Amino acid sequence: MSPAKPAVAAAVAFALLAPASQSMLGWGQSAAEFSDAGDRTLRAAGWAFSIWGLIYTGLVAFAVHQWRDRTDAFARVRWPAAAAALGCGLWIVAAGLDARWLTVPIIALSAVAAILAARNARPAAQTSRTHRILALWPLSLLAGWLTIATLVNLLTVLTSEGYVPDGARTGAALAGIAAAVLIAAAVGLAGRLTVYLLPVIWGLAGVAAAAREDGQPTVMAAALLAAGLLALLAAWRFFADRAGAAPAPAGHSAAPR
Repeated sequence: MSPAKPAVAAAVAFALLAPASQSMLGWGQSAAEFSDAGDRTLRAAGWAFSIWGLIYTGLVAFAVHQWRDRTDAFARVRWPAAAAALGCGLWIVAAGLDARWLTVPIIALSAVAAILAARNARPAAQTSRTHRILALWPLSLLAGWLTIATLVNLLTVLTSEGYVPDGARTGAALAGIAAAVLIAAAVGLAGRLTVYLLPVIWGLAGVAAAAREDGQPTVMAAALLAAGLLALLAAWRFFADRAGAAPAPAGHSAAPR
């Protein structure tokens, strides 16, 4: 058996156990307490983080699915997926210990690993609906959420460390939103990852809601505009994929997805 299979299972287990153990044993500061120290520049409303329930469920489904799969469909997916899941747990540990700067590379590298895993899962997803639902979609959801979470986390750390003065917070928030749109659009288009865009849109909606609560109309408007642009891109990507998968006329081959 490939060592990558148990590596994925162990990493997913760690990603689940890290926050669970913190909640039950009360060690360190919570993720909410970590964010509260520097969320004055850019933050998402609390309800936005409910997406972790879906992400964790998807990771468990992927871990089981890849373990049972006896083909080489996930040969290039397992290691980056394991790295991404491991990073989720390590971030909880680093945040709990208030190792602020350490959280920045952890979540950024986890996002990169998740994007790579999702991109590598796409070929298998084109051949099997099961692979698409249990591999591509969970990894895409994780990758998308970690993308916007990386930027929010960076601004949180910079703010808590005093590198974002009061007068620069709106500009920094707008820069973070713009970066989220550019990165998400580039990854979504290059990797043809429609589902990847959805958690970014969800996160931007959470940012808009938080900005409204905090009396930041400019940030709210920018987040809503960004979410709308990515929603249009996701819709276009979805219909382009459907057109590419449609049966070709007689004598012609279908365009690859």
